[in-house]
Amino acid sequence: MAYRTGTYFAFDGLGQADPTKSDFKYYATVQGWNANKGVEFKFANSHEKASAVRDSSKVETLKASIRQRLAASKNMVVILSRSTRKSGSMLSYEIEKAVDRYQLPLIVAYTGYDAVVKPDELSFMWPNTLTERIRNRTAQAIHIPFRQAALFNAISRFTVNGESIGSPLQFYSWDAHKEWGYV
Repeated sequence: MAYRTGTYFAFDGLGQADPTKSDFKYYATVQGWNANKGVEFKFANSHEKASAVRDSSKVETLKASIRQRLAASKNMVVILSRSTRKSGSMLSYEIEKAVDRYQLPLIVAYTGYDAVVKPDELSFMWPNTLTERIRNRTAQAIHIPFRQAALFNAISRFTVNGESIGSPLQFYSWDAHKEWGYV
């Protein structure tokens, strides 16, 4: 297998054609952070490493593109909001493949939170595929607030080539959240 260098971003499109009405807006925020010349940290975005697939593409074409991107990824950021669906979105397929086939560490980023120190309390936001993999302990996941410093720290540390998360319910300490100025 080729050396994996990208970060795969997964979110629920919520069945919307308008990206501003879906969780795509959070992915767009991350793209803005990464493009900011004033930010020292940069990451390789797996979505930019494979050919683009339009929303109108056939499901099998979309799944093939997802597998290609996951195979080139060193980790996966799962962006969760209060609107994220339990099932019925491509996000479920992405989580399933990331964990079961590619053994990617998951960085589960929760929108609308300044700190995440009890990830189990946010399980109401988890898609069923994530719940199953956390409960059966096949996922390695760190749970973080959807905030720049936490996200960039996790992306740089937890990779198939780097530091192991070691647990499906890992999180940063309260002190780390304080250090970042979140609490």
